[in-house]
Amino acid sequence: MTDLRDMGQRARKAARTLRSLPTARKAAALGAIAAELRQRSTAILDANAQDVAAAEAAGLPAHMVDRLRLNATSLAAIARDVEAVAALPDPVGEQTAQQVQPSGIRVSQRRVPLGVLGVIYESRPNVTVDVAALALMSGNAVILRGGKETVQSNTALEDAIHAALQTQQLPADAVQVIRDPDRARMLELLRLDDCVDAIIPRGGAGLHRFCVENATVPVIVGGIGVVHLYLDESFVQGPQDVAQAAAIVLNAKVQKPSACNALDTLLIHRAALPALPDVVRPLLEAGVELRADAESLEVLRAAGLNAQAAAPGDYGNEFLALVASIRTVNGLDEALDFIAERGGHTDVILTRNPEQATRFVQDVDSAAVVVNASPRFNDGGQLGLGAEVAISTQKLHARGPMGLRELTTTKWVVLGDGQVRG
Repeated sequence: MTDLRDMGQRARKAARTLRSLPTARKAAALGAIAAELRQRSTAILDANAQDVAAAEAAGLPAHMVDRLRLNATSLAAIARDVEAVAALPDPVGEQTAQQVQPSGIRVSQRRVPLGVLGVIYESRPNVTVDVAALALMSGNAVILRGGKETVQSNTALEDAIHAALQTQQLPADAVQVIRDPDRARMLELLRLDDCVDAIIPRGGAGLHRFCVENATVPVIVGGIGVVHLYLDESFVQGPQDVAQAAAIVLNAKVQKPSACNALDTLLIHRAALPALPDVVRPLLEAGVELRADAESLEVLRAAGLNAQAAAPGDYGNEFLALVASIRTVNGLDEALDFIAERGGHTDVILTRNPEQATRFVQDVDSAAVVVNASPRFNDGGQLGLGAEVAISTQKLHARGPMGLRELTTTKWVVLGDGQVRG
């Protein structure tokens, strides 16, 4: 049986080695991992094929099987992503300017790794490599717990990572995968507070709630939240404007419906309702089910478009599928009130009014606020972080996409010349 405490203690020891590792050595380790992934591609894809076959036989939903599946193209992309992380600026060791205090001591803050991360996730074997790369580059050890449907894939990926670390004379215990799919192992990880410094869950609301309710290790909650887009009347004054709004809304919902930053609710200014049919027609053509309030439903049906009446539960609901709700509002104030009750992840305004945009950015309290663009840009790679472990929707330590910097903390450094406190 897997001994989580032993894994935690070995990870803690490995973290001590990593925390002072020069940037060049960390980058070299990631380069070695990318090379091993390419060299072992056949074995990794064979292991993944076993997982996919088992998942299909078990009747897993098609979207979960799709997330699970790897092929030569996606595995090559994963290897390139590892190399991209290696090329990112290293935040570890960054130091603020020294401040000399009246006592003569010189004070600064230095950025350091968190220590040992515990990451719990479902379906996606690419997360195993993405998180390992980010953890190593930020000087952290990591214990990974994937879903039972990814056991063979994650085993093959862990073998590749360990082989790469050994070629670099680095401890293999820096990246450990819990191969035992028993749910009890996850509970043990959540309570390993003497070895693990932070738990980062990646998955549905149920997984996040389970972690929050059962962990004694601090949990960084993310990826859960309703995404709103408010369409102001000023944005749809002509056919080209309407076409642009339609393109943004289509991208927001359809590019990746299962993503946490995909559109859930379209809020539309009452004066913009005449443009609504042309804005949402591409959604319907893409197979999106629309659930609309009475006013917007009337407009859509008058235009011969198919939609259904929204129920109260269709607002404040993260669909993660080809479903979206529509709500008519009187203007920005009502939109802001609506978002304040249900938002927190990613919220968008489409407007040509700079004052409206400024107020939206100031008043909306979410992990990301977007003006005149798709919410799908709330992503570590798109925001210049290179990659992300998760998108945090809490307010302490990290908020939004968590890249290298968000996997570090700070410590105070005090330099003196024999001073004592009076």
